[in-house]
Amino acid sequence: MKLGSILGLSIALLTLPALAQNSLSPEALVRKITNDVLETVRSDKALQAGDREKALALAEQKVLPHIDFREAARLAVGRSWNSATPQQQDRLVAEFRAMLVRIYSNAIDTYRGQTLRVLPVRMTPEDADVTVRNQYLKPGRPPVLVEYAMRKTPEGWKIYDIAVENVSLVLTYRGEFDQVMRQSGVDGLIKRMTEKNHPALRAG
Repeated sequence: MKLGSILGLSIALLTLPALAQNSLSPEALVRKITNDVLETVRSDKALQAGDREKALALAEQKVLPHIDFREAARLAVGRSWNSATPQQQDRLVAEFRAMLVRIYSNAIDTYRGQTLRVLPVRMTPEDADVTVRNQYLKPGRPPVLVEYAMRKTPEGWKIYDIAVENVSLVLTYRGEFDQVMRQSGVDGLIKRMTEKNHPALRAG
């Protein structure tokens, strides 16, 4: 299964009201929301059919508040982040967010037939950065290991990286971003991300 497809499904499992999220451990959070989200998809034929508008609405309303886009973008950009201006950093975060929303909305069909097993997390009450490991299960296919890198924030636990079968989303994009920035700098990366997220702008 492709990284983007698993990413879309993985992000969708972070849908829980913020107040409830604040009171749950990372493991309990993922375990609780899994059944709710998968049941929603099973009962919504439009989502199963890949309704992009519904997928986007779901992401905006329920998914995005639980992802630390700034930390994810900072790690994906790497050393060049510190040399970027605050305005450039804000643009990078906005385009990285748009990129993940696009991946999510395009991968909605992977929900069908999926179940998930949350593996026990070893952590202490003082831990502020943990990894929650899960196995995505589908009949006739081997389990797919998905790991959420999570950190504790004033708003609760948030995701800043996802690894599928030990392939990190952040590190995958860092390699691509590094190549663009070597050729065109931070502004060149922003332009490339904007063109991918908004093809109509490039065509115009």
